[in-house]
Amino acid sequence: MKSVLITGVAGNIGSALALALLKNENYTIVGVDNLSTGARHKLPLLTDRFRFIKSDVNDYREISAIFHANNFDYVFHFAAVVGVQRTLANPLLVLSDIDGIKNILSLSNNCSVKKVFYSSSSEVYGEPVSLPQHEATTPLNSRLPYAIVKNIGEAFFRSYYEEHGLPYTIFRFFNTYGPNQSEDFVVPRFLKAALRHEPISIYGDGSQTRTFCYIEDNIDTLISCLENDLFTNDVLNIGSDIEFTIKSLAELLIKMTNSKSVINYLSPLKEGDMTRRKPDISKMRQVLKRDLIPLEQGIERLIQQYSKASLIHGK
Repeated sequence: MKSVLITGVAGNIGSALALALLKNENYTIVGVDNLSTGARHKLPLLTDRFRFIKSDVNDYREISAIFHANNFDYVFHFAAVVGVQRTLANPLLVLSDIDGIKNILSLSNNCSVKKVFYSSSSEVYGEPVSLPQHEATTPLNSRLPYAIVKNIGEAFFRSYYEEHGLPYTIFRFFNTYGPNQSEDFVVPRFLKAALRHEPISIYGDGSQTRTFCYIEDNIDTLISCLENDLFTNDVLNIGSDIEFTIKSLAELLIKMTNSKSVINYLSPLKEGDMTRRKPDISKMRQVLKRDLIPLEQGIERLIQQYSKASLIHGK
């Protein structure tokens, strides 16, 4: 039996990872989240193989008690303040996540954890200096606190390996969407507006590009890296390599939902809205060993999920 700690377990990726791992009876999971951005309804049902603890990883005493009460084999550190608007509005809160990174690494090292996994972000690339964005090219040109913290986090993980021999894998997540993603993010925000026939608001002219990775592709890659010990002491882009403009995303969602929504153009954000995103996912393809789920297919799944939720809740 393998014991796994997932921090940020009530978020989009953390909750999906927990659900997927629980399908394998060889795993027991402790999930930690302070619920500042996560939500309880995303969590798996509590069982003898899954326990949830409301705790803040940035508080050493709290997370230390959890480590010393368990014997974790693996740790996924996914807890973080997320969302462009939230991180811009709360820069000091974002910077406090550095404490959580240090706590997780120190405790993992002292408690003989076999390997730690870190959720970094496409934000570490800042404005692209070359495309596609490859793991070996990190221009460090973003001044945003969120991007700075992710860069610092990566440096801490590398340093713990170099000094203490603690193995790691760093995942640089590009936009991953799925049923449990909050409306802080573009796909669920636009899709729910389209389903309600409400205006879809875009910052700027919508020419900025993003790529969209369905949650299943993300989680299958993470679990394969865990179970096959892949890309140890390395960095891995997790995302799709097919670019969509934000405007074309809105238009696609309106078409797929037969919506009466119109696009409402807002003033561009002063910062934090990078012009392009396109990862090199050569490493991810080596791990996944199948085609990624197309955006249209992923959106169809979301529409079905949202329809079921509406029926369940009488909305």
